[in-house]
Amino acid sequence: MTIPGKRVAILAPVAWRTPPRQYGAWETVAGNIAEGLVSRGWDVTLFATRDSVTKARLHAVVDRGYEEDRAIDPKVAEYLHISEVFEHAAEFDLIHSHYDFMALCYTRLVKTPVLTTIHGFSSPQIMPAYHKYREGYFVSISDSDRAAGLNYLATVYNGIDLTLYPLRERGGDQLIFLGRIHPDKGVHLAIEVARLSGLPLLIAGIIQDPIYFRDQVEPHLNGAIRYIGPVDVAGKNALFGRASALLHLNTIPERFGLVLAEANAAGVPVIAMDLGSCREVIEDGRTGFLVNDVREAVRALEHVGGIDRNACHRHVEERFSIETMVKAYERVYKTIFEQEASRS
Repeated sequence: MTIPGKRVAILAPVAWRTPPRQYGAWETVAGNIAEGLVSRGWDVTLFATRDSVTKARLHAVVDRGYEEDRAIDPKVAEYLHISEVFEHAAEFDLIHSHYDFMALCYTRLVKTPVLTTIHGFSSPQIMPAYHKYREGYFVSISDSDRAAGLNYLATVYNGIDLTLYPLRERGGDQLIFLGRIHPDKGVHLAIEVARLSGLPLLIAGIIQDPIYFRDQVEPHLNGAIRYIGPVDVAGKNALFGRASALLHLNTIPERFGLVLAEANAAGVPVIAMDLGSCREVIEDGRTGFLVNDVREAVRALEHVGGIDRNACHRHVEERFSIETMVKAYERVYKTIFEQEASRS
């Protein structure tokens, strides 16, 4: 559905490179959208860090992600980066922002329409910015993660590059956790499941909350429960090859959960807490199990052997591929262009 002559700017975050080397969900999605649009013939400029990798035009004023280079002041980098796309707004027919509430503050200063993909509301304190600019164009990444009063045009599920996560017909005998080491992600609950089930657990991800890691994770590490640090795509695939199941026992409503789709793409069943978007990403009983507490998770482990790994992969192909995501965004773009034309 390429619209001839239309130029799109994708505004990615600059915490990490796009695509990220390890952690960086928002950068992953922004990069996947840019690559998917380019493959379908769109004229795309990606605003990201200078070391980013893309087939789109790359526009950068920040050399490296501020999480990767501590010499960079995050706020300086962010505002130099965000202002850059709006200073070039007249060169584009649409700005597609993945920069949360901060970019919204520039939207009334330009004539170019701005679409904001909301990757999650980090706290109630940011809501005044969304309420002030509620008339803008918004997309949610799950039906469960929406705020009242915003001008949502659609829910568009995040899409992953399935070529990065090949299907593994057979799994291993270990439990795995992949994600931020933070109370929100329920690492302590995954540890409890491992202890009650007697199964080994491999934990991978960035330590976002050092105190939580010190108090609730580190004391339980031993030969059976191990923390291996952050991992890249190759590291994820190595874990998927050893996994009988991925544990995702989030303690707050999940916004989307890229790792759920990544694990399923590799054929790994997922045991997830039934909070937020997990019900939209995992098909209970077919690609994993939705649970409400640790004991339900332990019982679910008795049934993961009955999950068809091919069905897990097909589910992701159908619902969470880059192509599916980009086609949905094309429909959103078309709606915006039509609404803008009707106002002129």
